[in-house]
Amino acid sequence: MNITIIGTSNVGLVTGACFSKMGNKVYCVDIIEEKIENLKNNILPIFEPQLDGIVEISQERGDLIFTTDIKEALDNTDIIFITVGTPMADDGSANLDYVFDAARDIANNITHDSLVVVKSTVPVGTCFEVKEEIESILNENDSDVKIRIASNPEFLKEGSAVNDCLHPDRIVIGAEEDEVFEIMRDLYSSFVLNHERFIFMDIKSSEMTKYVANAMLATKISFMNEISNICEATGANIQNVRIGIGSDKRIGYDFIYAGCGYGGSCLPKDVQALINTAKCNGYEPKIISNVEIVNEKQKMKLAEKIVKRFGDNLTGLTFAVWGLSFKPYTNDVREATSLVVIPELIKKGAKIKAYDSHAVQEFMNALDDIYLDSIEFADNRYDAVDGCDALILITEWKEFRSPDFDLLSEKLNQKIIFDGRNIYDRKIENKGFELYQIGC
Repeated sequence: MNITIIGTSNVGLVTGACFSKMGNKVYCVDIIEEKIENLKNNILPIFEPQLDGIVEISQERGDLIFTTDIKEALDNTDIIFITVGTPMADDGSANLDYVFDAARDIANNITHDSLVVVKSTVPVGTCFEVKEEIESILNENDSDVKIRIASNPEFLKEGSAVNDCLHPDRIVIGAEEDEVFEIMRDLYSSFVLNHERFIFMDIKSSEMTKYVANAMLATKISFMNEISNICEATGANIQNVRIGIGSDKRIGYDFIYAGCGYGGSCLPKDVQALINTAKCNGYEPKIISNVEIVNEKQKMKLAEKIVKRFGDNLTGLTFAVWGLSFKPYTNDVREATSLVVIPELIKKGAKIKAYDSHAVQEFMNALDDIYLDSIEFADNRYDAVDGCDALILITEWKEFRSPDFDLLSEKLNQKIIFDGRNIYDRKIENKGFELYQIGC
């Protein structure tokens, strides 16, 4: 099939690359010329395992085309995906400006009947509004082009997005016509040859499904983080509690790890957007309204533990930080715990030596310039701890899971570790380390 993808950030780039890997011809459209030129030269705006190889090979085959010319793309395709961002507005709602910009661009350039698929995460009812916007402009232009609309929310986890796209655990399609369901089934058939994974539903339910999925995951994380705080207060161990409840098949082990808070572009904004949707429809949500409150407080837990250990004045102390991205296998630092903990320590007089294999530049771009003079960025994990008074683990990259503790003993001024992801065994205390974890 021939496909147009509007938007080349995380979702659009991964989706377009994976469709092209399956032999489809894909036009990826963006308005940023520099971004498109970089993509043509295999310079990607994001780090995502496997993605660079797929982009390079698909371009060489001619199956993946990056362009700023939306008319060229629409002239040669019949299925159009809107994958632009929907960032959080000041009131917590989803900012749909980019979605409707894309809708207007489609309406002003489309020349034949097509299917428009909204993959961006949007509030309930948005797909119908997009259709109305396109049809209104088509009528103004005296065009006889007909469009159909579908919702196809993405469920791509940063750090494993390519694998999630190529091997989906479900493909949710929202539509109002049987023919649209069949088109989408044909499009995705190569991804699900060995198992039926389609879930067909109405458009509004499809839009809601994406928000509810992320809100549920966020709720599980915040719930366990709150329980970890109760464990600390009572002397229980969250690690034992996690195993005890995870063995219950009704609960399971996924997303019940205590830590120093979640981040990223999806969970925080989608929780807020769902809260906003509920309130706009006359319902006051009780549970999800507190999910983000718990999460924001959790991001301060490491700083609080450090202050409790060293005192409120951290002048003269240097802390090593391992991990800046909000999760492993991505360079994304949006809503990352590092952006909370590091400024808090600097404000109390500390110096920082930080290491992350992929997210340093993004972290520097996101952080207020007033803090950068107090941070030294190391080229490897052991250089980061050299001469520091404690190690703070924020992101659980695999290279941090089994370090050389003897070498850490030599390089650290004080053998102290603040483990924000509970990845270290307390046996290291037998080597003289002080180990501070979450909920245990």
